[in-house]
Amino acid sequence: MISFECDYNNGAHPQVLDNLIKYNGSKPTPYGFDEFSDRAKNRIREACGMPDAQIFFLTGGTQTNATTIDSMLYQYEGVICVGSGHINVHEAGAVEFTEHKIITIPDTDGKMEAKVLDKYMDDFMHDGNRDHAVHPGLVYITFPTEFGTLYTAQELDDIYNTCKRYNLPLYIDGARLGYGLMADGSDITLPYLARHCDVFYIGGTKIGALCGEAVVFTNRQAHKHFFSIQKQHGAVIAKGALIGLQFEALFTDNLYFKLSRHAIDMAMRMKQLFKDKGYQFYIDSPTNQQFVLLNQEQVDRLSQHIQFTHFGQADKYHTICRFVTSWATTKEEIDELERLL
Repeated sequence: MISFECDYNNGAHPQVLDNLIKYNGSKPTPYGFDEFSDRAKNRIREACGMPDAQIFFLTGGTQTNATTIDSMLYQYEGVICVGSGHINVHEAGAVEFTEHKIITIPDTDGKMEAKVLDKYMDDFMHDGNRDHAVHPGLVYITFPTEFGTLYTAQELDDIYNTCKRYNLPLYIDGARLGYGLMADGSDITLPYLARHCDVFYIGGTKIGALCGEAVVFTNRQAHKHFFSIQKQHGAVIAKGALIGLQFEALFTDNLYFKLSRHAIDMAMRMKQLFKDKGYQFYIDSPTNQQFVLLNQEQVDRLSQHIQFTHFGQADKYHTICRFVTSWATTKEEIDELERLL
């Protein structure tokens, strides 16, 4: 059985493990106030071109989203997100659990459009009863999107300018950030992304780490008591150096970006295999997630040898099936997929 089920069922890259083992005998300051976390933060600041960025380490994506969003909203505010956005469909209401409404607007291929956001905000601002409603206080997007699609630099610029026009911070979920940055055709770099939002996070769990996400506030807008809010959410670990050491390794010698590019290379080969065999795609994804349309016979046959995710029904006869590569996907696994197809 080969696994293309997800990009977070691997261990950690050997260089990450080596860094953990190397300093295993040290006794760092707890809660992330250690020299390893400081070094990791400085390397992330350098990679982002943001020397003054505020950086916080958390352990997982849902925890990161719920904590960060909660820290940026007043009690009466909600977060704007497309209907297919991760916080709306795959986090079990974690944001609503913090008593903040998710305000959904339509998407196009998983992406938010600046004109749709602008119309929603214009309608809200001209609503005479708006003080009886949940106020939009933040805009949330993911890069890549839930369907593996990418924003162009111009699209991100348009969204960010719209956010600034309505005084709304922009938060980018980067659980798969490296896979988006390193995808073929992507014209967004890490420094560009950092300059076009107010906060984002760099996903480690899906790109080479055992666990860990790095939240980056680009405009020094982190809540002055963010650490305490983190603590309330159970998002502070005593052995904080565990995450700092992993990110130190990931941001040494461009390892994070090399691992991300490897996953893209594997995904593009996978994509071509499906195309060559005549399979159809639900959406054209340039990233490590490929969404293939399978009939029931194909689902049954391939499920005997391959782990993949059922993402819903495309129509009466076809299931949307997600095949995912990662930093750990091997050429041999792609060769086996070719044989099975």
